[in-house]
Amino acid sequence: MSAANTTATTSAAAGSAIIAALHESFSQIADKITPRASADHPAVNVPAADAVAVLTHLRDVRGYDMLADLTAIDWAEGASPRFTVVWHLLSTERAPGAYLRVAADCASDTEPEMPSVAAIWPVANWHERETFDMFGIVFTGHPDLRRILMWDGYPHYPLRKEFPLAGIEGELPDPEVAGETKTKVIPAPMAGGPFVASSGGELNLSEAEPRAKDESWNERTQKN
Repeated sequence: MSAANTTATTSAAAGSAIIAALHESFSQIADKITPRASADHPAVNVPAADAVAVLTHLRDVRGYDMLADLTAIDWAEGASPRFTVVWHLLSTERAPGAYLRVAADCASDTEPEMPSVAAIWPVANWHERETFDMFGIVFTGHPDLRRILMWDGYPHYPLRKEFPLAGIEGELPDPEVAGETKTKVIPAPMAGGPFVASSGGELNLSEAEPRAKDESWNERTQKN
């Protein structure tokens, strides 16, 4: 067995052990991310109300000392639950690459919110701001929840499923620039898109990464 396979096997075993231990402490958690399974890493679903308690336990008791990433999923308009917040945790103390995915569904499909974990991992501050900015998920208890990429007052959430790939025409955020140029923010050309991802099978994250159908990054004509 190669070193990479050995590491993956060890990490998977460590993850399975952690999940079993979590079931003993938190009977309300569920294996896998619903409604779709997590194929590449050990994963659990937790109720939103218990997310902070579970994540604190994972840091303080189980050695998951690093929040590697925090993001969200918009399953689709009309789906319920529609929004899922996802935390990717890494332990630098346990087996190499001991990695765990934790997910919690937002109770509301129209006004999604989730408790902040910025007090557990300070790095979550910017991750939560980005997720709020892109998905419109409010992180309650966040010390400074405001947009981080789009400007204040921008009315849309660019990573929601209803947001068009090319963007939406809107007013320039700086009224002086808008008054001088007499122009708007125009949708971006769909260079590199639309994007597609492989589906089915036991894919890891790198294999499932979306790839561009059209990789012409210097388009002479605008796509419709």
